[in-house]
Formats: sequence, structure tokens, C-alpha cells
Amino acid sequence: MEQGPAGDIRIVPANEAPWDDLRAVMGTRGEASGCQCQWFKIRDKDWSSVPVEERADRLRSQAGCGNPAGRTTSGLVAYVDGEPAGWCAVEPRTAYVRLLYARVPWAGRNEDRADDSVWAVTCFVTRTGFRRRGVSRALVSAAVGFARDRGARAVEGYPLVNRPGQQFQWGELYVGSRSIFADAGFSEVSRPTPRRAVMRIDF
Repeated sequence: MEQGPAGDIRIVPANEAPWDDLRAVMGTRGEASGCQCQWFKIRDKDWSSVPVEERADRLRSQAGCGNPAGRTTSGLVAYVDGEPAGWCAVEPRTAYVRLLYARVPWAGRNEDRADDSVWAVTCFVTRTGFRRRGVSRALVSAAVGFARDRGARAVEGYPLVNRPGQQFQWGELYVGSRSIFADAGFSEVSRPTPRRAVMRIDF
């Protein structure tokens, strides 16, 4: 349990959370409800052909909600004072098809793209009404231990970097901000674009 600015934050693997709780985090409007955390899992050429209902079905299957005995899940669910409040996607990097060929995370790096011992934190969702309470910060910290306990030798994130005087839009922050990764012990290993950093922890 972690103490956030406005209450206790509890984080569980998504397979230990009911599907209705994760669905509440994704909501019924906005980018999260349309994406269902599938952006990195569907090739660009196929994205428009996968309807939202199917994306939600895929998330439910990947997360394994309601199956605490399950051996795999695709992320973590955060609760604030018992209410479902946030989501963080964290899995082996190889689970994300869009990462295999994208400039992020590979520009300027020579790594084995098929190395499934490197995990990635790709997405955060904080439910309306629970923002600015430290939910994403708590989730990225929990993701580190979650990945390490499941055999990861490293964890990466691909956050945005805020330029002086430039404000984030909520839709941009689904990858997280550089500061929350840095506060969780990640170090910057590359800057593939002016606004995107690759942050990493090696165990």
C-alpha cells in the first residue's frame, strides 16, 4: 500500500482485479475507452479494422481479470481508497508488435529485439476524478517490482519529455512523463526524438 496525496493507493496485478474494475478505469469516453490499451499490440495497417468491442475483448483476455491463479497478465490496476483508479501496461517488450519496428525504442541502439527478458511499461490510464493524486507514479514503481519478480532482467519505459514552457495534453501522457520514471529509479539511455526518452532499469 502506498500513500498518495489524497488517500491510500493499492496496486494489484490485473488478473487479481475484476473486469468491471478495469473497464471502469478505461471509461466510456475518450482515448482510453477507444484504445483499450491495444495501440502497441496491433500493427498500424490493421488498427482501423479492429473495432473497439474487439479491442476490449483482447484486453480482457490479455489481462486475465478475475483469475488470480493465472500465471500471466498484461498490467496492473491501481485503487485509491478502494475505488478502481488507474492502469499500467507492463509485459515483456516482445508482447508489443509496434515496438518491434518503431524508431522508439531502437534509434541509436543495438539490441536483440526478440529478447523477452526485457520488459516494457507502455501505457498509463488514470480514471477521471483520480488524476494528480500520484496514481501513475505509484504504478510505475510497482511495475518495477512486478517485472523483476517475474524474471525480467530489465524494464524500459518510453515517456514524453516536457520542454520549458510547453504543457502536456492528457492524451499525450499515456506513455508517462520522464519525471515519474526517473523518480522510480529509471535512467535515460537514449533520446530517439526531441520529446521522447528511453528510460531503463537493469536488474
